Amino acid sequence: MSKAVVLLSGGLDSVVSLALIKEYCTDILALTFNYKQKSFEKEAAAAKKIAEFYNAEHIIIDISWLGRFSMSALTSSKDIPDINSNDLDNKEIAEQTAKSVWIPNRNGLFVNIAACYAEALKYDLIVIGANKEESATFKDNSINFINSINNALSNSTDFNVKVISPIINKTKKEIVADGIRLNIPFNLVYSCYNSGELHCGHCESCKRFIRALKENNRQDIIDKIFNKG
Repeated sequence: MSKAVVLLSGGLDSVVSLALIKEYCTDILALTFNYKQKSFEKEAAAAKKIAEFYNAEHIIIDISWLGRFSMSALTSSKDIPDINSNDLDNKEIAEQTAKSVWIPNRNGLFVNIAACYAEALKYDLIVIGANKEESATFKDNSINFINSINNALSNSTDFNVKVISPIINKTKKEIVADGIRLNIPFNLVYSCYNSGELHCGHCESCKRFIRALKENNRQDIIDKIFNKG
């Protein structure tokens, strides 16, 4: 049995990843990061409830300095892109929206902080929600990123700390299907780039989530957690 540090944003990918590794991990530490993102309060609240649901220890880490110099729409006054659902698989458009929400070395920083906890606590795994669909436009969601950072960690840690993603080869449709099978608390999940009572339904993260839910015939979940406007 392993022990894992899970990067838990409270969003779909991180929650399903947590649920998938729960079966073979004796202890789980969930880390949520405040990098001055617009959705932080909603993410933190969601992550706290989800950690409680899975009986995992939860820590919020303040790295708000990262957002202070970032020009990303996630952390600045810039509007978050409203992508058309029909353009989700248009690589050129998706790459443009990805650039607008890019945070310099965000996932690299997250993993390295998690590695500090993992080695100190003798936890052997760091779990991230990297996946096939988002790796097309976000290189820090790819298998190459995982392999590269594991190579770096082999030289920067002494406790065989390893990064994994149980959903690395899965699309959002498949991730939602796993979530349904594992009975994750979809009502607690918060995957929106904006900050509102419900998911905005307009940002790229929401559009991908909605499409995946529709592909799994779960309109009922859409009706509960997404803004109808």
